[in-house]
Amino acid sequence: MTSAGSGAHRLGWKDWLILVALSALVLLPGISSLPPVDRDESRYAVATNQMLETGDYIDIRFQEEQRYLQPAGIYWLQSIAVAVTGTADDREIWAHRIPSFLGILAAVLMTGAIATRLYGRHAGYGAALLVATAFAVGFEARIAKTDAVLLATITAAHLALMRIYLEPKGHWWRPALFWAALGGGLMIKGPIILLFVGLTLIALVIWDRKLAWLGALKPLWGVPLFLAIALPWYVAIGLVSDGGFYAEAIGDSLMGKVGESQQSHAGPPGYYLSLLSLSFWPGSLFFVFAGWFAWTRRAEPATRYLIAWIVPAWLVYELIATKLPHYVMPLYPAMACLAVAAIFQPGEARAPLWLRVAAGLYAAIWLVTSGFVAALGAAMLHWSEGQLSPVLIVAGVAILVSALAALGLYLTGRKPKALAAGLVAGGLAVVTVYAGTLPRLDTLFLTPRIVAAVEALSECEPTRLVTSAYREPSLVYRHGPYDTRLADGPADAADTLADDPACTVALIDASEAEAFLDRVDNLGLGLDARAVIEGQNYSNGDAMNLTLYRARPRRGDGE
Repeated sequence: MTSAGSGAHRLGWKDWLILVALSALVLLPGISSLPPVDRDESRYAVATNQMLETGDYIDIRFQEEQRYLQPAGIYWLQSIAVAVTGTADDREIWAHRIPSFLGILAAVLMTGAIATRLYGRHAGYGAALLVATAFAVGFEARIAKTDAVLLATITAAHLALMRIYLEPKGHWWRPALFWAALGGGLMIKGPIILLFVGLTLIALVIWDRKLAWLGALKPLWGVPLFLAIALPWYVAIGLVSDGGFYAEAIGDSLMGKVGESQQSHAGPPGYYLSLLSLSFWPGSLFFVFAGWFAWTRRAEPATRYLIAWIVPAWLVYELIATKLPHYVMPLYPAMACLAVAAIFQPGEARAPLWLRVAAGLYAAIWLVTSGFVAALGAAMLHWSEGQLSPVLIVAGVAILVSALAALGLYLTGRKPKALAAGLVAGGLAVVTVYAGTLPRLDTLFLTPRIVAAVEALSECEPTRLVTSAYREPSLVYRHGPYDTRLADGPADAADTLADDPACTVALIDASEAEAFLDRVDNLGLGLDARAVIEGQNYSNGDAMNLTLYRARPRRGDGE
């Protein structure tokens, strides 16, 4: 490893400020304008607000339902963000997203620190920004759930472990950071962090056939630090739930994902490889082209560590039944470091002919992906809203031109310039899709229009909303968990409306209108159809034709 005293292998405070500014420029747009996303984000937001209202920071609930899929860490972080910003009563989703943005930012900066230490200042900038502009990362930075913060904890653990592996005799902060990161990750998403870090440890031990360096982890005081962070809540929730948390979070959720797909999120082995070109775009070009570099440098400890970070976890996730694109996101920092290593480290051996042919084929795949990304913003807006946006079209052209430049410059040996062009393409794409397009898709985001319609006819404070077919958590979040009832079918919705006709409104889809109206008629209620909301529920793909009903007494019924 390069000496820490070399200025070229350390970022100064101005470098950190530049990285923060560039990351914010890419990741912040859209964080407040993007409506609450179904389903996971909105469930986290509802549970967080209920945690704040009840003061119960142990037992996590969505309305009356126990929510035992994840530990409490992310809810605590969101609670802090909501409390500090004073947005609990206003239900502003951007406040819940602050931990996700900060988690991605921390991972970006730590990736920069790792790459700088290994390969120099320019490589540090490049690796950090490859993570910041990755297509999948752009979405995770803008939604309030666990994966962004989990990425930060896993990257922190690897930063510390890599320093220990390469320099076993070092400062106390390295094992302290390692064990603290493991504890934090355990509080965010359970034992997932142990898989990502443990597989790397096992791979290195097998590869090197050495155990002595593990003593630098200081387990005698590190393990107690790890337990001190996570154990109190795990004990408390075990007592409160009478063991129910462990049965659901570990037995059903975690182990269930291994053997069979959950929530229709299935995929065959090779799923993540097939999505690599898009999920890690634009960095996927530089990462794949760095494959030969990694192979020829595999004897170097730094390269060996990065390979051990990536390959075992990737293979395991390809075998796990439940699959989602962001599950391999904790590997992106290592992928970015290998990508920039091949750009900024001279002396790469010439690849064999068959590999150069394969690289050419992949370049064609990446180019097609670039065209898809470039067209995505304008195409989505036209498909959903029937609008053609000149701004999005121009942005798409700029993305494609930058991507073409990146590919051409790389193939002609001008790799640093290729990286710069790729980063421009990635930054433009993330902002265009997640800030310029998604917030404008009113047809897909039904909840804001429903809530606006309820508020427009509101005569009570609060107005109770009962809904049957449209049961998305975003509606519970925006209208309020205690003022929203998810009915068990249209007849139940009619009964709820009859319980308090003066201050209740019902949201009924056309597919269930006949059963609802028949039940209302039997209950002796008259109805006014006050608003119609049409669109598509993107969570399940159903077209929705929703009517907002208010009850009125029949003539002679107490008037």
